[in-house]
Amino acid sequence: MLKTIAISNEKGGVAKTTTTLSLGAALVELGNRVLLIDLDAQANLTLALGFEPGESENTSSNIMLDNIPLLDVCKKTDVENLDIIPSSSRIEISEQFLPVRTSYTTILQKAIRSVSLPYDYIILDCPPALGAITKNALAASDLLLIPTQAEYFSAYALRNMMALIRNIREQDNPNLAYRILVTMMDRRNRTHRNIHEQLRSTFGEGVFNTVIELDTKLRESPIAGLPITHYKPGARGSTQYRVLAQELIEYAKETENRQAA
Repeated sequence: MLKTIAISNEKGGVAKTTTTLSLGAALVELGNRVLLIDLDAQANLTLALGFEPGESENTSSNIMLDNIPLLDVCKKTDVENLDIIPSSSRIEISEQFLPVRTSYTTILQKAIRSVSLPYDYIILDCPPALGAITKNALAASDLLLIPTQAEYFSAYALRNMMALIRNIREQDNPNLAYRILVTMMDRRNRTHRNIHEQLRSTFGEGVFNTVIELDTKLRESPIAGLPITHYKPGARGSTQYRVLAQELIEYAKETENRQAA
């Protein structure tokens, strides 16, 4: 069963793109076919996989604005079974023009559901804003993964994310689930530990058991044009994203079993 996952947080610098790339590669290692969709005008995911933003004839903006089919925009990466729909600065136009359209928040949802896609997972890398693009991503997704630093401002930004989840559930996607992923964690830092515990106390099972700790190799891997699991397979970041992939797969199985019951 195809699972679509949006990775989003209004707060920037919380490892959204790192998580999209690393989780996608870890899922591929476990035998899945994965499509990554870059929805951010900064196109960092596109860059991290060795593509130059603006070089591609078609990008994610063409899906949003011109109704071009997903499979016409896909590109193969150097990682087998990991494909990408690149982005460019043009997607910023979508934020201006989409809201004037009827049912504009479900354009991406319809694009994903309109064809049979040869993937097990689609992962959407969202911009650090809660506008038209992010609303489309959430309306199209089974799960919203929210990377969050164990710091005050990052945790505080969750308020707006929760309000958006309620809005999307009411209007476009009643089955949208969410999970919070604590990233860039420094276990030696007492504040980090305290905020992590507060998040677990507040959101319970809404927080992944897996925690992504600080790892300089995670910052280096995009420069090499490779996911961390290929750049440094033995690094702590590689191990932790593999554990996250396993936890995500178990979550997907449990969800399917509940729906089938």
